[in-house]
Amino acid sequence: MRILGYNEVREEIKKHIYQKLERLWQEGISGADFFIAGIGSAIEIFGKYEKVMDYEGNIIRADKLLEFVREIVTDYAVRQILHNGIAGELSPLTRFYLLWRWTYQEAKVLFDNARKLAQSTGIDLTREWNKGFIIKDKEFIKVLGLQERDLACLRADTHRQAGLEDSRELIDVLHNVLLLWKEGNREDMKKVLSDSGFGGKDAFYRVAQAISETLQIDSKEKKLLDGFLSGKERLLSEIKEAYKQRMLF
Repeated sequence: MRILGYNEVREEIKKHIYQKLERLWQEGISGADFFIAGIGSAIEIFGKYEKVMDYEGNIIRADKLLEFVREIVTDYAVRQILHNGIAGELSPLTRFYLLWRWTYQEAKVLFDNARKLAQSTGIDLTREWNKGFIIKDKEFIKVLGLQERDLACLRADTHRQAGLEDSRELIDVLHNVLLLWKEGNREDMKKVLSDSGFGGKDAFYRVAQAISETLQIDSKEKKLLDGFLSGKERLLSEIKEAYKQRMLF
């Protein structure tokens, strides 16, 4: 065994893990199994060395290397789920929601597993839970889906009181739009899309499509997403026309 610099190990891990992730994806490995296999393959690399050190001579601990690996696996998975192209445009919370649905579907997850997933997307879980769609329930973390946020709106009487109407986070806007679509409130739905700036953005609809693709066929959220997306072209045309009218007056 020998000592190697941190940057050299990072490059070796990148080269090795991308090849492994490609194989896993082609084999149809998904969700938590994908993460476990991807991270496990990287351990083979830094396990070869007695020490890994930065340029100042400080020893790099295994947990820092694992954090780096999780970021690589997360980024790769998000890009594949989205069929490439827009992953870099997404906020950490949007990436987290999408990755959670792909990894855990609608299940509750032990805090430590949830924390690792959140950390890999750039989120401090303790700062986000019980504020929006991330809920802490004893030792578990739950990510609220559309049906649960729908119940929250009913209890609160309005989308604003449920924390949806004033948010400019993509996932919150998407859930707000889907609930308005479900209610048949098309004008308010178009207003939310217009005011948020997401109405004309391809990324918004691609995230909606990607979430749908991660969910089980009997998921209520999937059914609403698919229904909403089926009218995408008409909706885009109406939003564009409304924008023209505002410019005229």
